[in-house]
Amino acid sequence: MPNFSTPGIRLTAAASALALLFTGGLTACAPPEKDAGGEQTQSGVKAGEATSAADFGGLDGLIAAAKKEGELNVIALPPDWANYGAMIKTFGDKYGIKVTSAQPDAASQDEINAANQQKGKSSAPDVFDLGQSVALANTDMFAPYKVATFGDISDAFKDPDGKWVNDYGGYMSIGYDSAKVSEITGVDDLLKPEFKGKVALNGDPTQAGAAFMGVMMVSVSQGGSPDDVAPGVEFFRKLNEAGNFLPVDPTPATIESGQTPVVLDWDYLNVAESKKLPTWKVVIPTNAAVAGYYFQAINKDAPHPAAARLWQEFLYSDEGQNLYLQGGARPVRADTMVTSGTIDRAAYAVLPPVDGAATFVSVDQNAAATKYLEANWVKAVG
Repeated sequence: MPNFSTPGIRLTAAASALALLFTGGLTACAPPEKDAGGEQTQSGVKAGEATSAADFGGLDGLIAAAKKEGELNVIALPPDWANYGAMIKTFGDKYGIKVTSAQPDAASQDEINAANQQKGKSSAPDVFDLGQSVALANTDMFAPYKVATFGDISDAFKDPDGKWVNDYGGYMSIGYDSAKVSEITGVDDLLKPEFKGKVALNGDPTQAGAAFMGVMMVSVSQGGSPDDVAPGVEFFRKLNEAGNFLPVDPTPATIESGQTPVVLDWDYLNVAESKKLPTWKVVIPTNAAVAGYYFQAINKDAPHPAAARLWQEFLYSDEGQNLYLQGGARPVRADTMVTSGTIDRAAYAVLPPVDGAATFVSVDQNAAATKYLEANWVKAVG
């Protein structure tokens, strides 16, 4: 089971980022249709039905099939998110495959919307990177596939057939510009008058995994739990009433310009900002160390099914997992890589410190909290 924190803190359960594509309205401008499933593999099944590299005759066969397709469509992968900029470049350079990255700042639900709207088109997303709620609500859209390192990953962090696999994770945190606001040690500080119009959440918690977990972090800090997200929604109601809540989706540009001086987001995203903005500080609340993973999956209707599968093999290889780590994210195979000596120890050593036991959200808790947010979030913040 992966070490999901600094030494001494360990995962105990599965837990828990993405974009509306223009479908065009004119037939003449629409991307061409794709043959469902791609070409036949060595095993006799189509590429879109392959459940492992063995169906292609091994990894070399998969690489050859992916190179023949020559393209990969990813969606909602900001270059500063978990080091995806480097990930995409490395994959493209390594295999000579053109990677088209659509709508990098979109939300998890937008990924699913895009796949539905672009189904059968060459522009449809090949793969997904999703928050837990959206992922588990759409498993019928995923193709089962087991990467070569599938056995390294705990059963708690994957579908048994490989329809989805957790890829990287982190802790929810508060990032703030110490040159613009006073020191923040915990969630309660955000209600102070000096934070008027300064506190941003990364997205809509009914749509985006990062925002959902941000509300969960706040809830735990206020006496709630993964079974009770209501205190978190109530806190945001107070934050909004006080004028402190800033309804702006934060980006590196808004942070560096000072538009969003306080941001609730994953620790790896906030840490990435601290490398560019020296005054940007990151704190994981001691009473609310809420952790979660993202879910990786292949679109069962992927227009480039072999490239989609090669992308998965790359992400879960030592190289791909270390690229996540170099972006401050905690790779799902971290424990195995520590044991085998393949982990990037320098990157592993600088993960943000965590004080106290980690809190995780189960599948059932996530579903219940999502329903509560759908019914109450807009009432709280407008």
